[in-house]
Amino acid sequence: MSVPAATAPLGSVSARHTIRKFLSLVMIEHSVFALPFAYIAALTAMWRETRSVHWAQLALITVAMVSARTVAMSANRILDRGFDALNPRTARRELVTGDLSVRSAWVGTLVALGIFLAAAAALSWLCLTLAPAAVFLLVLYSYGKRFTDLPQVLLALAQFVAPVGAWIAVTNDVTWAAVALGIAVGTWIGGFDLIYSCQDADVDRRIGSRSFPARFGIPAALRTSWVVHAVTLGAFVWFGAAAGLGWLWWVGVALTGVVLIYEHVIVHADDLSRVNRAFFTANGVIGIGLFAFALADLLAHGLSA
Repeated sequence: MSVPAATAPLGSVSARHTIRKFLSLVMIEHSVFALPFAYIAALTAMWRETRSVHWAQLALITVAMVSARTVAMSANRILDRGFDALNPRTARRELVTGDLSVRSAWVGTLVALGIFLAAAAALSWLCLTLAPAAVFLLVLYSYGKRFTDLPQVLLALAQFVAPVGAWIAVTNDVTWAAVALGIAVGTWIGGFDLIYSCQDADVDRRIGSRSFPARFGIPAALRTSWVVHAVTLGAFVWFGAAAGLGWLWWVGVALTGVVLIYEHVIVHADDLSRVNRAFFTANGVIGIGLFAFALADLLAHGLSA
């Protein structure tokens, strides 16, 4: 028999509230940005190996990806809560307002870490062996703004791990195709973080948080993001050629180029009002859209369930 909400145990209500706030803290829905590329890596590797989808592996890769990203995001929020409190854009985050305690955030981080290590172990011993290095890179980004003006480089390295890790999970090996996709994803996310961080350039200078826009200026950051995203497109081309993908992949890459150009065109150094549209909408389209074209290409070339 269900317990009426009015008489539900206080502990269960508190637990649900804490879980809800923790998921909000780590923005769990933003897994959409990186998860599709882990799928592209995994499914392409499966196609090359056996021409069939290994569903158990794919499920474990999903768990590993989401839990690893949760570790990275929660650690970032915990370590940066002092900076967040000084920035009007981030001052309403859960750890700043007290909606979620630091202790609860650490518990959530450790639970996610345990899930990630368990998923890595279930995939292979090599995945488990490499897991600490992945966690190190994911957490290192959180410290970046304390010692470098190039934290986006650290972010790119952390995001490089996802598709390469998914490839290793399937093949127990690293190929140039996996490296190419890792570079593409790393530079894609690092490039749009250059754009996103422009919003905080003035605040970062005032509070002592280091960033590329704060050090070199917003125009330089936007120009650099153009160059970085050119590398992204080149790496997507490299991946498609190295993996042996077909024309549907190339259509997806061409459309990705169009969306990237749109993302840059709508953001100007003297007008950052559309950064969120570039960051959330455009990048969501890229992640989901390119995955759809990759999947269609793989199915057209013999991938079966």
